[in-house]
Amino acid sequence: MTPEEFRAAGHELIDWIADHRARVPDLPVAAQVRPGEVRAALPIRAPEAPEPFADVLADLDRVVVPGVTQTQHPGFYGWFPSNASLASVLGDIASGGVGALGITWQSAPALTEVEQVVTDWLRELCGLSPQWRGAIQDTASTACLVAMLAARERASDGSEHRGGLQSLDAPLVAYTSPQAHSSVPKAALLAGFGADNLRLVDVDPVTYAMDPAALRRAMAEDAAAGRTPAVVVAAVGTTGTTAMDPVPAIVEVAREHGAWVHVDAAMAGSAMLLPEMAHLFAGVDDADSLAWNPHKWMGTILDTSLLYVRDVDHLVSVMSTTPSYLRASTDAEVVQYKDWGIPLGRRFRALKLWFHLRLDGVEAIRARLRRDLENARWLAGQVEAEPGWRVLAPVELQTVCIRHEPVGPDGEPLDGDALDAHTLAWVDAVNDSGRAFLGASRLDGRWMVRVSIGAEATERADVEALWSLVRGAAASAGA
Repeated sequence: MTPEEFRAAGHELIDWIADHRARVPDLPVAAQVRPGEVRAALPIRAPEAPEPFADVLADLDRVVVPGVTQTQHPGFYGWFPSNASLASVLGDIASGGVGALGITWQSAPALTEVEQVVTDWLRELCGLSPQWRGAIQDTASTACLVAMLAARERASDGSEHRGGLQSLDAPLVAYTSPQAHSSVPKAALLAGFGADNLRLVDVDPVTYAMDPAALRRAMAEDAAAGRTPAVVVAAVGTTGTTAMDPVPAIVEVAREHGAWVHVDAAMAGSAMLLPEMAHLFAGVDDADSLAWNPHKWMGTILDTSLLYVRDVDHLVSVMSTTPSYLRASTDAEVVQYKDWGIPLGRRFRALKLWFHLRLDGVEAIRARLRRDLENARWLAGQVEAEPGWRVLAPVELQTVCIRHEPVGPDGEPLDGDALDAHTLAWVDAVNDSGRAFLGASRLDGRWMVRVSIGAEATERADVEALWSLVRGAAASAGA
């Protein structure tokens, strides 16, 4: 494709994207395909000759769009907000167009230094200490793994440079909440801690936040048994209920054992942009690492996750490998992001944040976050006021956990397996309607429904329509 052919096709693609975004509210929210349907609609073999660009666009409409759950839809309330602001889409296009090779500072000085600037912008906007230095990872899952590796090496006095974990006399132990994201136990396994050395610490039965007293007991028991407490992952905004683990108390307990504290604020971290929410993040500055995802609620397009650390020298000592063919005379003067994470080659992800912040502005982003908080509080109030409905966890931010608990045929409130079946029936009915998408999750052993408010297009009228849809679906599901 020549630059002129690219120009023509690019105009068509931008028009297609703009038209697609405009019609998203009219599309079904959930993907409209069965397993294998998308694959069956595509040729078995790649084309030998060029195809018309019009045919490619036609297949976007015919094959791809029906196979995508529309997370930009105003009726999307599943999992977590996965916004992709059009301003950041432009940055993503620019990143691909520039085609930078991000392996060292020398390969793309602008890639490194723009990333330094935008991570500093966001650190300051979030009210974090200047001690923190940040890098862009792909996801919080990778950020958590990097933090686990750094914690492992601090606890083992740099064992990777000797015999590794196999050379240690005492096993290293990791701690987190059973409410933490699934990426946390996965990172513990991949970092070599082993399932036997992962502790799921008890939580408060009302707030679902980690219990610092239970953490203290668990760490003391491990230390007494000759094991080494190495890392605690605190969830500031758990996946299920958006519970806020008490970071100051967790840091205090962890410091008694010299353990690393990683704060996973993947979704909730966007709230750090709001000064009035600063109390939820108290103590974060005393942790060792922090990750949050602008590609969730804030709205920068995937994949844009921020990992901040306080001891960059330690991180570099863990992650650095410098073959001779990558050495340059400027090495001592610059940041080498290849030593701040797992991959060598990196995309110019900073452009997505740079475009987003410059074209939308921080105040517009803050206003949208505040809108979502107000809508969540409104919905929680409606649920609490409706007979037979319950809000199951504190509404700290924009996630509302709800359950319909009707009276059964015997005149008693529905419970047990019957209540689970009822919950799954009505949430499936909502999702099958195409008008909204919700996520079900288990809490205290029973199914409940999470309403995660935060799609860029979601306004109060959309939340009101959801509440009406939910009540109708629950009534139709019966008892």
